[in-house]
Amino acid sequence: MSGKERREQLIEIGRALFAERGFDATSVEEIATKAGVSKPVVYEHFGGKEGLYAVVVDREMARLLSMVTSGLTGEHARELLEQAAFALLDYIESSTDGFRILVRDSPVTTSTGNFASLISDIASQVEDLLGVHFKRRGYDPKLAPMYAQMLVGMVALTGQWWLDVRKPPKAEVAAHLVNLAWNGLSHLEGQPRLIVQELADAKETRTARRKAERVERAERAVAKR
Repeated sequence: MSGKERREQLIEIGRALFAERGFDATSVEEIATKAGVSKPVVYEHFGGKEGLYAVVVDREMARLLSMVTSGLTGEHARELLEQAAFALLDYIESSTDGFRILVRDSPVTTSTGNFASLISDIASQVEDLLGVHFKRRGYDPKLAPMYAQMLVGMVALTGQWWLDVRKPPKAEVAAHLVNLAWNGLSHLEGQPRLIVQELADAKETRTARRKAERVERAERAVAKR
């Protein structure tokens, strides 16, 4: 086996073990044993478990980002949302081990950042076109970055849930995601407000008014004496 082939073998073995057990529960000795080599071979190629893990994460991050961004070909906000949802679920289905690794908190620094930064990268792809949609609808386009993060984040969290349950089917999950997100986008309020907060403010105003009235009555009573 050539050095390049050995390196790829170790990456695949490490990827499977990291996905199954996590970083902390996986040892260099176990990786070496499964590859049929001694521990020094692992250190020679990656410098240790941390180096191997970083390579695995970088590859998965690049693969997921490529799948999602290459799928964002639409010019309409709904098209982009459908494409992003389906691409992420497609990645989860085809690269389950990789996604399990990505959604865990990374114990080492990688060149591509972490899962949260990847989600931000994907959201930035949606942001500009969402801004155009906002302008067309009369909404503040400055809010597009926040809404892009919300939408992509919702898709990512749903993907983590679907990773374990695997039902309904991928296309159906994507359709429901888009249904929830798009119908929300289609009926956005120009100046959204929290009803609960308004009720609390109104109650506080009434309380303050009653208190002021009591003080006023007390002052009148004193003045009459």
